[in-house]
Amino acid sequence: MRLYTTHEAWLQITVYNSNKRVDMLRALFARNMALPRHHAPVLEEMTLNGIAKYIQSGKGKRILCMVGAGISTSAGIPDFRSPGSGLYHNLQKYNLPHPQAIFEMSYFKMNPQPFFTLAKELYPGEFKPTVSHYFMRFLRDKGLLLRCYTQNIDTLERVAGLTDDNLVEAHGSFHTSHCLGCQKAFPLTWMKEEIFKDNIPVCDECEGLVKPDIIFFGESLPQRFFQCIQTDFSDCDLLIIMGTSLVVQPFSSLTNRVSETTPRLLLNMERSGQTDPIMAALGLGSGMDFDSENAYRDVAWLGKCDDGCLALAELLGWKEEFEALVTAEHSRIDEELTTAKLQGATIGAHHS
Repeated sequence: MRLYTTHEAWLQITVYNSNKRVDMLRALFARNMALPRHHAPVLEEMTLNGIAKYIQSGKGKRILCMVGAGISTSAGIPDFRSPGSGLYHNLQKYNLPHPQAIFEMSYFKMNPQPFFTLAKELYPGEFKPTVSHYFMRFLRDKGLLLRCYTQNIDTLERVAGLTDDNLVEAHGSFHTSHCLGCQKAFPLTWMKEEIFKDNIPVCDECEGLVKPDIIFFGESLPQRFFQCIQTDFSDCDLLIIMGTSLVVQPFSSLTNRVSETTPRLLLNMERSGQTDPIMAALGLGSGMDFDSENAYRDVAWLGKCDDGCLALAELLGWKEEFEALVTAEHSRIDEELTTAKLQGATIGAHHS
């Protein structure tokens, strides 16, 4: 019997453990790659028309929407990552240490002026909801919308008519604000007045800095987000994803919380949220599968979100009714803005 030195014994144990890990990985690959999970197609065809037929059949009755900045770009609000025109590109004029700093709490406490300058440019009430926003309102009016999960902070879902119950604002919004010191709440109207006076909003109780309730990097998501995802995604029978690159966690992982038989429709300028073949083979995650021979429920419609919503409405036989809603709502908002401007001019003339 051979005696090993301490170093030799350590090498033997290391080699043994390495071989065990390799064997485990080999078995995992063999199991996942040799026995792929094949599903019967959920849709008649992996197209927008297939989604329309699914809804018309009565199977899509509890629709969840997940939306990002791409649904607001046609309103004039930039998205975050588009080269040359995205929000991060346009933040260079604020002389930030890096673009994301404008949404970092440490930088905000040190220098809040860039954030509030940007907020004035993007403030809710200065833009009209898009066709995509009204499509979710239309689904709600049809009794088909379970919930809208939005990454956006522009509150255009609310302007389009969605209520607190219809919404999960995953990254917060300008709808409410709180003092960072004493936590006193402030309404949207107060914050807007401060921002448009070019003031740094300060609490009238403790003189602490007041911040809109949008989620900065490193902050926890709203409690409502975690409460609603417990049941919404298991209850939904159709997931519609619009205008998001699906790169920000934990929002992006929500696509995998629906059941394996729930269709998923992506309306976006490019494919996002796709399956990583290596991770899928390891059984360590999944994404959407639009193109493989095993695709059975995922549909990607590439183009502007508004155009995708109009195309789906047409396939469902809703186009005229839907366009009438959008036209009526935009006319109403235009009238309200005109009235507000006239009232403002009258008050200004009176004071002068």
